[in-house]
Amino acid sequence: MLTMVERVEGHYEAQEVEYGVVYRWCPGCIVIECDCGERLILNDSVTTCCWCGADHADVIREEQDGGGQSSRDEVLHPWRYAGEREGAGIPF
Repeated sequence: MLTMVERVEGHYEAQEVEYGVVYRWCPGCIVIECDCGERLILNDSVTTCCWCGADHADVIREEQDGGGQSSRDEVLHPWRYAGEREGAGIPF
């Protein structure tokens, strides 16, 4: 029986730099406990257990489809919600 331990949704992290803000993408992942007992961190590119070889791509797909969609635009485009930035000069 596959057990979900933790889910981290993909998001941007804002980093202050000298002339503004840089947004860096951090892809989402899930932590599961495989049927073989090993704990795995899975994402879009890593879907297979390295111990027993079980493919968990369907679990990743389900989590992506069922993820929190309420603030999806804010998660994918945080610079649109950053508020007024004095002297930014870049319209959004």
